[in-house]
Amino acid sequence: MDRADILIIGGGIAGASLGAHLAAGQRVMVAEAESQPGYHSTGRSAALWHEGYGGPMIAPLTRASFAFLDSPPADVAERSFLTPRSALHLARAGEQVVLVDGVAGQAVDRAGLDALVPGLKPQWTHGTIEPGMFEIDVAALHAAFLGAIRRRGGQVATRVRFESARREGDYWVAMFEDGSTIEAGMLVNAAGAWADEVASGCGVRPMHIAPKRRTMVQLRVGRESGLPDNLSELPVVFDAGGGFYFKGESGHSLWLSPQDEVDGPACDAAPEEIDMAVAIDRFEQAVDWSVVRIERSWAGLRSFAPDRLPVYGFDPRQPAFFWCAGQGGFGIQTAPAAGALCAAMIEGRMPEVDPAPY
Repeated sequence: MDRADILIIGGGIAGASLGAHLAAGQRVMVAEAESQPGYHSTGRSAALWHEGYGGPMIAPLTRASFAFLDSPPADVAERSFLTPRSALHLARAGEQVVLVDGVAGQAVDRAGLDALVPGLKPQWTHGTIEPGMFEIDVAALHAAFLGAIRRRGGQVATRVRFESARREGDYWVAMFEDGSTIEAGMLVNAAGAWADEVASGCGVRPMHIAPKRRTMVQLRVGRESGLPDNLSELPVVFDAGGGFYFKGESGHSLWLSPQDEVDGPACDAAPEEIDMAVAIDRFEQAVDWSVVRIERSWAGLRSFAPDRLPVYGFDPRQPAFFWCAGQGGFGIQTAPAAGALCAAMIEGRMPEVDPAPY
């Protein structure tokens, strides 16, 4: 039987970031069901460091993560995970662009919109440019956390699907589908869309964390007049009404999402034809650009508690069971601070960010 001080169920960004913080002083094992950690959500993210995304309760975690993302410790990574990329929020007549307090933005009139994004349809009358946004190199960030776990003496096991766990004295005995077992003093639930299932398998009351599918389509668009040779030179464009966003990737390809949140089971999510059609229809109603073809499409699962805030902390009925779940769509941009916050709680230290809201 393998042994650990702390067993983390789930190797996505939540489990990896927390494990990296804990491994310096604890025997940590991360158990990941898939062959590749982060397969369902982390690896399907179009992640941005977007200061106000998630609202005012999430902003402290986002802001506290910036220094790590921009200038990571030398033993974690050799370069920044961030690339500057402004955001443009489009609004129709009568709509307002509302940014979280403290987030810098500049109002833009119709002439300003045309200068920033050629080919916008007439209904967009004004907007706000948000210059302080960044793209995150998700793959590099996730790999850096996993690498830090291993360098600090922890283990990351893949293809080990959690089945159940029982408490025996001061230890959990966790059982997996392949028949293996792990004994650990504390169990951390970082299972994302499967968080409630993991809790139930441990005899812990679920927190009603619901997976919601989000669709992404990569489109090839025509070489329209006024567009740059590389669409990544444009800002990321958001509908202030929440109907879509798109960002240029390279050449004349872009990523487009209808910003959908479709309730469903925890699964290997796949895009539905209707959601792809909705995304393209909204895009064609927003700009005069021609759609040449769909180059690829995918879907990911974003998991939310009922109050849409992450669930961080010891279970009130089982103090050896720790929740690190419900990170919605902001798990990557908050990962450094969230991992540090949860590690501090587990180790009995004072976190930099107030954990009370979560």
